Amino acid sequence: MTFALHVPDAELEPEPLDPDQIVAGTPEVTGRVLWSSPDGRQLRGLWQITPGTVTDTEADELFVVVSGRATIEVEGGPVLEVGPGDAAVLHAGDRTTWTVHETLRKAYAITLP
Repeated sequence: MTFALHVPDAELEPEPLDPDQIVAGTPEVTGRVLWSSPDGRQLRGLWQITPGTVTDTEADELFVVVSGRATIEVEGGPVLEVGPGDAAVLHAGDRTTWTVHETLRKAYAITLP
């Protein structure tokens, strides 16, 4: 399927967040998979999170921030400050802490093991 989508205001679906991941605040996550490979290992989509602090274990991912701001601390690695127009790469197994300052929306490409 080929299509175009206006990313900043595209409709997203709720994605329940595991309460054990929440460090601070009441962040809410929404998203939308736009494409997945037949084997389900490649995903392309949109993801959004409201302000708060959460932890995660990452997959291999390239993302571009569409709107919002966050600080992403990679355990044993760098601290990333991201905002509109910034691209970032995360690696499978990275343990991260996301502190979302302003509702963050990103477009992503993920590769699962």
